[in-house]
This record gives sequence, structure tokens and C-alpha cells, in this order.
Amino acid sequence: DQVAEIEAALADGSRHPRDVKMELAREIVAIFHSEEDAQAAEEHFVTVFQQREMPDDMPEHKLSEPVGLIALLNELEMVSSNSEARRLIQQGGVKLDGETVSDLRLELEPAAEPRVLQVGKRKFARLAS
Repeated sequence: DQVAEIEAALADGSRHPRDVKMELAREIVAIFHSEEDAQAAEEHFVTVFQQREMPDDMPEHKLSEPVGLIALLNELEMVSSNSEARRLIQQGGVKLDGETVSDLRLELEPAAEPRVLQVGKRKFARLAS
């Protein structure tokens, strides 16, 4: 029985729970979608959550005029309220191009090069002009 084998491997420490969860997730996605989708999802997970790199497939937002950071976070639905945006900024949970943002009044200007806005560990947006 495959379940008993997995439980035994977890109990004796020969398998890490993270690896078992990853395998189970891959199998479930493959059943309901496809093997290719499962592989892509696993690669995305490893890139973003284990290696803590930025995903390639983040949503893009065009900046045509200066906008306040708090308003932008709300507009992009990266936060549920202005209060949450302020709290995340104050706690160091918002980054712009990998640098922590601490200025609650930051105005983002359209830039020649795309910039990456990150909220927490999981929410990303590419800002372009």
C-alpha cells in the first residue's frame, strides 16, 4: 500500500514532508489538468517559494501618470484596504525592485524600465510605462 509506505518513510525520517506534499500536489494537478501543467506549477512553486525569486509570469500594470503607492496597491488588489497597505509598508512587507519601501507617501512615476512591486512573499506586479 503506497500510503503505508509514505507514512513509514515519514516516520523513520527517510522522506521529508515537504517532498511528499510536492509529489501529492503534482499528482493531483496532473489528474485534473495535465502533466505539463503539473510540471509548470511545480517549477513556479520552487522558483517563487523555495528559491525566493521573482516569477516570470507576474501581472503587468501600465503607469501613465504618477500614483501614490497606497492607491496603487489598492488598484492592483494587492491589499484589501488602505489600512492594510499602510500596515504592510510600516512592517516592511512591500518592496519595489527588491528594496523595502518605508515611505507611506511614496509617489511612483512612470519609468523607462519596468519595475517590480512585491507585497509579502506571494504577490507580484510588473510596473511599466
